[in-house]
Amino acid sequence: MTIEYDDDQAVFRGVIGVDEAEPLLAWLQGHAAGRIDLSACRHLHPANLQVLMAARATIHAWPTDSGLAMWLESALRQP
Repeated sequence: MTIEYDDDQAVFRGVIGVDEAEPLLAWLQGHAAGRIDLSACRHLHPANLQVLMAARATIHAWPTDSGLAMWLESALRQP
């Protein structure tokens, strides 16, 4: 898996494909206060973006890739 889970954080590494969406949703449902670390993420399939948006996930760290970070921040930043 390219998402590593523990009790309070999910760390995204490399290319996050569509097959990660269901486990991500399950983890977020069981860890509502869980934080998301996207710093090592290089690509995020839109299905995972939809899960993060629907769950209103707390982003702890944005991708180091500035283009990806800008795209994700515009979709996931909460007012």
